[in-house]
Amino acid sequence: MGQQSVPTPSVNLPSLPPPSASSSDSGGGCQVRCAGCKMILTVAPGLTEFICPTCQLPQMLPPELMPQQQRSSALAHGIDPTKIQLPCAHCKAILNVPHGLSRFSCPQCGIDLAVDVSKIRQFLPQSSSNPAAPRPPAPPLPEEEVNEVAIEVEREEDEGGMVGETFMDYRPPKLSIGPPHPDPIVETSSLSAVQPPEPTYDLTIKEDLESSKTLSCLQIETLVYACQRHLQFLPNGTRAGFFVGDGAGVGKGRTIAGLIWENWHHDRRKALWISVGSDLKFDARRDMDDVGATCVEVHALNKLPYSKLDSKSVGVREGVVFSTYSSLIASSEKGRSRLQQLVQWCGPEFDGLVIFDECHKAKNLVPEAGGQPTRTGEAVLEIQARLPQARVVYCSATGASEPRNMAYMVRLGLWGAGTSFLNFRDFLVAMEKGGVGALELVAMDMKTRGMYVCRTLSYKGAEFEVVEVPLEAQMQDLYKKAAEFWAELRVELLSAGAFLTDDKPSSNQLWRLYWANHQRFFRHLCISAKVPAVVRIAKEALTEGKCVVIGLQSTGEARTEEAVSKYGLELDDFVSGPRELLLKFVEENYPLPEEPEPLPDESVKELQRKRHSATPGVSIRGRVRKVAKWQTGDQMSDEESDTDSEYESTESDDDEFQICDVCSSEEERKKLLQCSCCSQLIHPACLVPPVTEPVSADWCCHSCKEKTDEYIQARHAYVAELSKRYEGALERRSKILDIIRSLDLPNNPLDDIIDQLGGPEKVAEITGRKGMLVRAANGKGVTYQARNTKDVSMEMVNIHEKQLFMEGKKLVAIISEAGSAGVSLQADRRALNQRRRVHLTLELPWSADRAIQQFGRTHRSNQASAPEYKLLFTNLGGERRFASVVAKRLESLGALTQGDRRAGPSLSAYNYDSSYGKRALVMLYRGIMEQDPFPLVPPGCSADIPDAIQDFILKGKAALVSVGIIRDSVLGNGKDSGKLSGRIVDSDMHDVGRFLNRLLGLPPEIQNRLFELFVSILDLLVQNARLEGHLDSGIVEVKATTVELQGTPKTVHVDNLSGASTILFTFTLDRGLMWECAYALLEEKQKDESSSTYNGFYESKREWLGRRHFLLAFEGSASGMYKVFRPTVGEALREMPLVELKDKYRKLSSLEKARRGWEDEYEVSLKQCMHGPKCKLGSFCTVGRRVQEVNVLGGLILPVWGTVEKALSKQARQSHRRIRIVQIVTTTDNQRIVGLLIPNAAVEAVLQDLAWVQDVDE
Repeated sequence: MGQQSVPTPSVNLPSLPPPSASSSDSGGGCQVRCAGCKMILTVAPGLTEFICPTCQLPQMLPPELMPQQQRSSALAHGIDPTKIQLPCAHCKAILNVPHGLSRFSCPQCGIDLAVDVSKIRQFLPQSSSNPAAPRPPAPPLPEEEVNEVAIEVEREEDEGGMVGETFMDYRPPKLSIGPPHPDPIVETSSLSAVQPPEPTYDLTIKEDLESSKTLSCLQIETLVYACQRHLQFLPNGTRAGFFVGDGAGVGKGRTIAGLIWENWHHDRRKALWISVGSDLKFDARRDMDDVGATCVEVHALNKLPYSKLDSKSVGVREGVVFSTYSSLIASSEKGRSRLQQLVQWCGPEFDGLVIFDECHKAKNLVPEAGGQPTRTGEAVLEIQARLPQARVVYCSATGASEPRNMAYMVRLGLWGAGTSFLNFRDFLVAMEKGGVGALELVAMDMKTRGMYVCRTLSYKGAEFEVVEVPLEAQMQDLYKKAAEFWAELRVELLSAGAFLTDDKPSSNQLWRLYWANHQRFFRHLCISAKVPAVVRIAKEALTEGKCVVIGLQSTGEARTEEAVSKYGLELDDFVSGPRELLLKFVEENYPLPEEPEPLPDESVKELQRKRHSATPGVSIRGRVRKVAKWQTGDQMSDEESDTDSEYESTESDDDEFQICDVCSSEEERKKLLQCSCCSQLIHPACLVPPVTEPVSADWCCHSCKEKTDEYIQARHAYVAELSKRYEGALERRSKILDIIRSLDLPNNPLDDIIDQLGGPEKVAEITGRKGMLVRAANGKGVTYQARNTKDVSMEMVNIHEKQLFMEGKKLVAIISEAGSAGVSLQADRRALNQRRRVHLTLELPWSADRAIQQFGRTHRSNQASAPEYKLLFTNLGGERRFASVVAKRLESLGALTQGDRRAGPSLSAYNYDSSYGKRALVMLYRGIMEQDPFPLVPPGCSADIPDAIQDFILKGKAALVSVGIIRDSVLGNGKDSGKLSGRIVDSDMHDVGRFLNRLLGLPPEIQNRLFELFVSILDLLVQNARLEGHLDSGIVEVKATTVELQGTPKTVHVDNLSGASTILFTFTLDRGLMWECAYALLEEKQKDESSSTYNGFYESKREWLGRRHFLLAFEGSASGMYKVFRPTVGEALREMPLVELKDKYRKLSSLEKARRGWEDEYEVSLKQCMHGPKCKLGSFCTVGRRVQEVNVLGGLILPVWGTVEKALSKQARQSHRRIRIVQIVTTTDNQRIVGLLIPNAAVEAVLQDLAWVQDVDE
């Protein structure tokens, strides 16, 4: 049904009666399936329009079930029976609209219109040879009974077939130069379905390679295709590039060295090699030596000055300049950039190699909405633009994990002039629209055109074990206390902040820091909880004669350095990261009122002045200008004369007479006293008691003296109150710090593990940190020391540590993400230490790409034994689920991006921050806020006990309040006593990342229950999407008992640059399962003594069209779920719950009866679908039909993508408009084809739009 962008012609329905929801016939009515919720409804006799009682969708009977008189009306003159007559929604003109056209413009008023097919059933004309003549009444059609089994089968078919074998053994298909690779190599099944172009390039160094055997046949194949590709030019005039997508450990470094050596022989003596770490320069030197290129110098750019590289002072005239991505964006103090330096060295006509090794570093060139492109991405793009003739090579095992991350790969020619996509944005939109399968097609297209190789080391022999480390009682208690402490700290910070009058930005900064530290703290606790298990497993492995590699993400260096600078180089014990993090946060960010300044020792005159300025209006007639000395009234300073007095004397200052402010009598000025505070002029005799002695210049009246005393007292009281508040806040902060110090928080895991496994003498540390804490020789206390020594520089320390490990001098290595990029720690046959590696993951990265990179450190080419992987996780939150998914992913092979996401369960399916994850979170929040009921029963509750659900909601609310998700919470009173109310802001409602991070700060019990509910809702949404056919499942395997190619394939497009072609294949599929095969399956299952008693043949309890349906069921992958096999379509994708199986089917005890029913249904399904001979779709319906025809557009797809998308968009059926990518394997010759599924109804439209069809040459 098309989306409406403007008002559309529609049927105005009156208030319609709801039909009854039923699955059986009743009183002469008919049964239909609701167009919205798919429920089976019984419609009363005579009723043609109705509203579904479940989903409230207004609808009407299909034309075939309409009463006879409504279907036999004659067509008017002048109406084309092949079109639908519809009124324009704007000008009301009657338009003839062709069937299947969903969007068009009105020819009269020009407005864009969209057709809603569900509302125009009654406009559909019946075919007639003479439209003007009245049609004779047609015989009444039999009412079609809704077949529930047919609905089940239709859903299973829509979802696609079971995925097949994921990886295939790989050997170069068109080259036989060089020795076989030392380790088994595999390629994804989708990539293996296409062939690269014919190799035409002849290697200059071929004879050297064949005699030295330094490169394997795989690596030589890469050399040939890369050099061949570099001879081609893109339509915009730049030289075409090549992408090496081989997985970790296949030997990309040596392949790159081979490419440099080949180009060297063609007098291309300059090359740029850009990678992630400066210490990989030594690996580059080793690889160059291995291929025989010992004469080619490798220069580290970070060791060279910023002046011209080919100048006399620097002297780099030729060779390889090795740079890091961070050097690429660096510049000197004078403003000269490294990028400019490299471009100048290469020269404008440079046609040598530019190698982007580990090029995923540039992946954020086109970030998500709201983000900024990275400087690295922009630099990679710029250097390619400024060297248009350069031979560009992209190298990365995870470079194309998302289409967005390919923006910098401009030399592949996937977008731009001469392609289906004008620019990268168009390419990105098409790929995101095409779903996960679209990127797999991109990989296949690149291989077909000879610009891409992607092979992976087989994980055969590697072992995977997921080790659950449940929180020990002590750690569980500590975790609970920590969660409660953070909740109390939040309340304390809110209370302390309420006394401050500071502006809001500082408050926002406080909460940003609070939540960032909150997340780090609990992640740290999760890691620390696994330390005892890591130490135990490591010691067991060492006693078994193996060696150990421990992987983590962070080292805790920042906390350690802060503690050392605070407490000194010698400490009592290792630093506790969580404790130092908390102490620092509270010390630096606890809201303190401003510390009051102590009262200065001021003169009485100054205090009087301050008091008077603070309390104006003290004098009787207002303030007058002050006189500096009462004896001399004619000399005033500018400052004193500049007053803001409201009262001014009407007489001049040098008048001899003034008026007494008490008795108002006039007197000589020199006989009057003037108050230095209020400036009143007073007779000495008017004072009580009278003043007879001379007074000083700072004399003040009695009234001012009293008020000054009061002012001094009030000021002291005010300062005392401020001091009290400040000291109280200091005391509260001090108490919080004492509580933090009293918590028995764990030490830094890295230091702890090294210490427990024998110290730095026994453990090789390959991380990015500069110093470490080491236990003193006497066992008392620890000392901070640098990791490097006099003999080993800081730059070389990781290489030195790796060497000690590979030589067997240290049998444990700890690697971090920062220190391990490109490092090889496998049981290399060339190394002394060939013990089997046991790889422990203490901390799993939440990015799947990073996880794959870390595992690739110990599983590489030329190894004596494959590693054992042990994935450790706690029983908290999502850690267990993520660990098990990574394990399955690796068991089935390895790298996420190798063109085929079906390598085990796709990690993207467990991407919680997806559209389904956001919807699940909204449903969770609305359920907890009691705005909507939960879609399923929360964990630990029962639908029969509402109080248990209510208790869960109450606990969930309290938990979300404590972590700041629910805001403005109020505890109800009266009838709402004990109920919590509040709000969740819109930005939080869809923020899955924030939910998962905040969840860590809850006590384990409620944390796990909330997470379990979230994941259950997510699973439900994904399952529903799968059943409705909306779930994007990437490449779908089309399976059948026999698959045969029908006729000769048609070539519909040829690529001019590579000669690769696009071909339309037509297949005939027989999906049926013969009785003999079904019986053999059951017999095999029954050999297992532990097999379920419910395994066996079943028949449906109901009959449809006088027939029952049969199936074979046996216990599936999960308890209570059963695999289902049908005679018509073979194995069903969906496993059936036992409850549903027993409800709809009965088990057959008679094998003879099962055989007869099975064979009968098998034969009938050859000629008709499951709806029977009267099916309204006739021969076009394939539901449950054994034999069907399938069209697949294979070969090169990207150049014709836009054309196919346009042709499919015109199809009438919604399911036919979706681009679906399928894989199909012929059973006669095992020919594997992967491509776009073209519905039978759309084949002609696709061919017409491509406008060129020819037979494939024999």
